Amino acid sequence: MKIAIIKLGALGDVIRTTPIAVALKKYYPNSTITWITKKESAALLEGHPYVEQVLSIPIDIKEKFDVLYNFDIEKDALDIAEKVQAKKKYGFKNEGGYPASYNIGAEYYLNTVFDDQLKKENKKTYQEMMFEAAEIPYLREPCVISINSQDKLYAETFAQKNKIPTEKLIGIHLGASARWPSKIWDISRVIDFIKLAKKRGYAIMLFGGSSEQERIKKTQDELSKSKIKVFVQDPETNTRQFAALVGICRYMVCSDSFALHVSLSLKKKTAALFFVTSPDEVEGYGLLAKMVAPRLYDFFPEKSDKYDLELTKSIPAADVLDALEHIK
Repeated sequence: MKIAIIKLGALGDVIRTTPIAVALKKYYPNSTITWITKKESAALLEGHPYVEQVLSIPIDIKEKFDVLYNFDIEKDALDIAEKVQAKKKYGFKNEGGYPASYNIGAEYYLNTVFDDQLKKENKKTYQEMMFEAAEIPYLREPCVISINSQDKLYAETFAQKNKIPTEKLIGIHLGASARWPSKIWDISRVIDFIKLAKKRGYAIMLFGGSSEQERIKKTQDELSKSKIKVFVQDPETNTRQFAALVGICRYMVCSDSFALHVSLSLKKKTAALFFVTSPDEVEGYGLLAKMVAPRLYDFFPEKSDKYDLELTKSIPAADVLDALEHIK
């Protein structure tokens, strides 16, 4: 059986769609899976144990498939789904210029996208909704990403060069999409957390790309006043190197972001902070402490694009560290 999967989206969403490939291989062990995605996501799927072929857009696909699963509602994905030749299609399609569903199972997720009240009331995880769209049973299959030996060596070398004690290393990711300005923990709380964690004997590594460098510098400058040293990820690392560095951490602290899904894929004990996005949609796999802002539902989902300082400061540092330490 030849199967095509379309998932473009954000990096984190691509990662949390990978359980579908795991399940499909279980039900159709002799199948070949082709995954269509964006170039930046393709790196995490190359060499994937459940995916034989990864294609990056833009593409012109002549290959014919038995089944197509489109888990994306953005225009590029809908256009590709329309063009791909497949005997059966599940998920989302273009209908009169708007996203629609190929099958009944895909309707619920689509409704949550356009109905704020339903989205607020929804208790299903993203994985549950995608499995419903695919009309296959969800048995909490794991997220799987591909990190090659070269990337692992990069992370190990980084740890050795910087003399990082990885056995008690907490990674803290300071970033999130600019689409949600209140999604990121306030710097003052991050500093409180680091000071408390250091007192308990933990080492800290700050994660962030080019857009987070100002926040990282402010954090370092403030900590230097107390002579506290932290390790810092090179902002020029690629996505696979980023994932490999998460791999050397014992714990992760982050917002609902790419880092969260990488961390869970690598089976790291993780504390995730939710300020303006749904904690219910995130599958924790028994590894996750969900730290929910007291006023989250004053903002989610209608005001998720608004910035509120008090909201971003509303989760205490001690609560996050305590929760992290109590994950079994």
